[in-house]
Amino acid sequence: MGYGDAGDAIHGDEIMTGILHGVGVGPGDPDLITLKALRIIQSVPVIAWPAPLTGDSMARAIAAPHIDARGADNAPVEIAIRMPMSVARFPAQTVYDTAAHDVAVHLDAGRNVAVLCEGDPFFYGSFMYLFGRLAESYPVDVTPGISSLTASAAALGAPLAARNDVLTVLPAPLPVAELQRRLEESDAVAIIKIGSHLDKVKAALAAADLLDDARYIEHATMPSQTEQRLADVDAAPYFSMVLVHKRREAWRTDADRTETGS
Repeated sequence: MGYGDAGDAIHGDEIMTGILHGVGVGPGDPDLITLKALRIIQSVPVIAWPAPLTGDSMARAIAAPHIDARGADNAPVEIAIRMPMSVARFPAQTVYDTAAHDVAVHLDAGRNVAVLCEGDPFFYGSFMYLFGRLAESYPVDVTPGISSLTASAAALGAPLAARNDVLTVLPAPLPVAELQRRLEESDAVAIIKIGSHLDKVKAALAAADLLDDARYIEHATMPSQTEQRLADVDAAPYFSMVLVHKRREAWRTDADRTETGS
């Protein structure tokens, strides 16, 4: 018998290592989990998820309806990977070393492990740090998820880019001079991880004469979703994003592009 999504992986009398699943659970709405992610979440014997040092895990909260649907008799073993969210201390290497060891214990016993990740595992996802520690020793399967980037664009009704536009994703913790330089070089920009960097982001956009056209969204696809002009925002959580396009509307018609030379 080969690997199964539930239970141990056994071949004859030999117990084989389990599969490490990196599972993207999407931006927040549990209905945006893919069918493959749902199948894995509802069948693996072990589920791990990242969380802040205190408080709830967003990844676990997104997947909660699907985990709870398994029932008490089929509940998975769960591993909380608690880490500091401060940029200066992230990624917390010792946290991931410990988490990799805890996950490896189950993989060595032949149990498949799903590591949940908000959005997509390989788009600024925390799973990549476990992947870097375990991929050479265990079979790995990565299930892509809907990223906050595409979810925010859909929620705002703002296409990201068109034709030959250059789309740039900028982490807000970058120095303001670097933010300004990147803004000047790109046609369309998504700024992520706003949080305490709101004033710096506003300043960079104002210097590029883009502040009035910048669209802001926080907690995209969640019940707490909020959208507004960035110029009107006074405070922002970590899970927020700014979208801006130098042509203002990237979805204009071909006739409009011809007239403006775009």
